Amino acid sequence: MSKPLQTKDAKPKEENNTKKPLGNVNTNVMIIANTVVTIVILAIFMVIMYSLFDNMITNKISAFHSPDEQIEEVENVEDERGILLDLGDFILNLADITPRRYLKVNVAMELSKTQEEIEMLNSTQKSSGGHGSAPTDPMESIATEMEQYKPAIRDAIISVMSNKTSDELSSATGKELAKEEIKEMVNTVFNGQREVMRVSFGQFIIQ
Repeated sequence: MSKPLQTKDAKPKEENNTKKPLGNVNTNVMIIANTVVTIVILAIFMVIMYSLFDNMITNKISAFHSPDEQIEEVENVEDERGILLDLGDFILNLADITPRRYLKVNVAMELSKTQEEIEMLNSTQKSSGGHGSAPTDPMESIATEMEQYKPAIRDAIISVMSNKTSDELSSATGKELAKEEIKEMVNTVFNGQREVMRVSFGQFIIQ
């Protein structure tokens, strides 16, 4: 007996069966990719919305600070500011021997307030919103006190600057050193009641 012949269509059918799963795989990959992209976009959108919402809440909370808190912040800033004292111009001989040199300089300084002055200024600011006669300006009494100290302060400045040579005061470092020495000497004038916060030189001419 002769063996039955194999049909030619058997092999192509197997090839068709192997190609179908590839199409399904590509479809699944596209679905997964689209899902991942969608999730990423949603996550970015949520982060942006959260940031905007958080900023809005923060701004609203800061806008609703109580008046007492705002007043306290202003008072703290005012407390940190010192008393400005303009000591005017100084014309004095320097320590140079040959040739003789002299200095013309304008000096001002910032002095700390005493606790009593801070309390008095804060009390005046709170009562200034009311009606009636204007309260006494506490800065007037402070200015009067400063006038009493001016001669001693000027003497301290002259003592420091007249012991400097023109070379010492020609450099920025020398000027800063002179300021520090002035601060130390003027602090002894106040005997711990207040402190020199800063010394400033205006016009500064050496001839």
